[in-house]
Amino acid sequence: MAMAGRLQLLFSPTAPVAAAAASPCHRQSTPVRSRRRPDPPRSIVAAASSSRPSSSSASEQSAATISGKGKTRRKVTLKLTYLEINSWVWEVQPQEGQGHAPPLRILVDPLVVGNLDFGAPWLFDGAKKNPSVKALGVDELLAPTETGPPDLLLITQSLDDHCHVRTLTQLSARAPDLPVVTTPNAQPVLASLPTPFRRVTYLEPGQSTAVSDHVRVLATAGPVLGPPWQRPENGYILMTADDDGHGLLYFEPHCVYDRSFLEAKRLRADVVVTPVVKQLLPANFTLVSGQEDAVDLARLLRARYVVPMSNGDVDAGGLLAAVLSKQGTTQSFEALLSEALPQVQVLDPTPGVPLQLELDIRGADDDGQST
Repeated sequence: MAMAGRLQLLFSPTAPVAAAAASPCHRQSTPVRSRRRPDPPRSIVAAASSSRPSSSSASEQSAATISGKGKTRRKVTLKLTYLEINSWVWEVQPQEGQGHAPPLRILVDPLVVGNLDFGAPWLFDGAKKNPSVKALGVDELLAPTETGPPDLLLITQSLDDHCHVRTLTQLSARAPDLPVVTTPNAQPVLASLPTPFRRVTYLEPGQSTAVSDHVRVLATAGPVLGPPWQRPENGYILMTADDDGHGLLYFEPHCVYDRSFLEAKRLRADVVVTPVVKQLLPANFTLVSGQEDAVDLARLLRARYVVPMSNGDVDAGGLLAAVLSKQGTTQSFEALLSEALPQVQVLDPTPGVPLQLELDIRGADDDGQST
């Protein structure tokens, strides 16, 4: 897009709008089924029975495992690897009976080719900090692991820090049949790729799609990056694909959400992945929210765990970097959360190191919260 368009989107207010009316989602294909492969244990175990939030940093050698307490109805294992900025690799593995369902491997907002500069490095040029994460490329994202190659590409927004053209150009050239779930706002970007993805599902807020036999993705309303009448960008909830539709994980990388949408649909998520440190322009113009808004989000979704993401923690240059400021810290967020929701734990991920959570999905109390 032209520079004027980029600047308009970059500096437009970050605000949610009411979710779009539900209509059949636009698909170009049916989602792929995940493949069964061995998942050898390589984690340590940490108890999750504390009544106060605790911060856990995974070691360089192993992943942290958090296990819920209480009578188990069924279990789901999540493995979350933070690749800095807004990028993640997630693995979702339901466990049924004595066996293990095939894991689902998801690439989220990948940015692994060059820096983040929105096509205007004089304005902003952000580089990842962790050397091992910074060294990752498309080959590493696509390389089969013990759980297999990626099953899904999940894109939240249409701007370059989520829908990174240089990364997607290489991904689509090497894996054009990789299924994609994204916002309709990203359609012009995806259509412009030299080798477009062949299997794209566009979701409006309120729509969902099955991405495996066990997991559905529900789109939620995120920020509006443009005039107020523009369609909002997306957040997502990973849900079990059964009739209960249990919310496993919520993700929206600006900590911007539509409260009425979440309340009306009575949505919940055991794990909330969100920024907790605010990023501001002069005059307190909010680019990324956090702090008390992240606490409120955890309350709305009745979360058990909050996984902070530090998407503003980059080596940055350019004119915009000189005027950006931060408000709050992970520690100040933990203090706010401990006072408001002492039962919720904070799990601080180490970039490049898997953070593993074993969720017990149980029945609901009278107030609708999981026990």
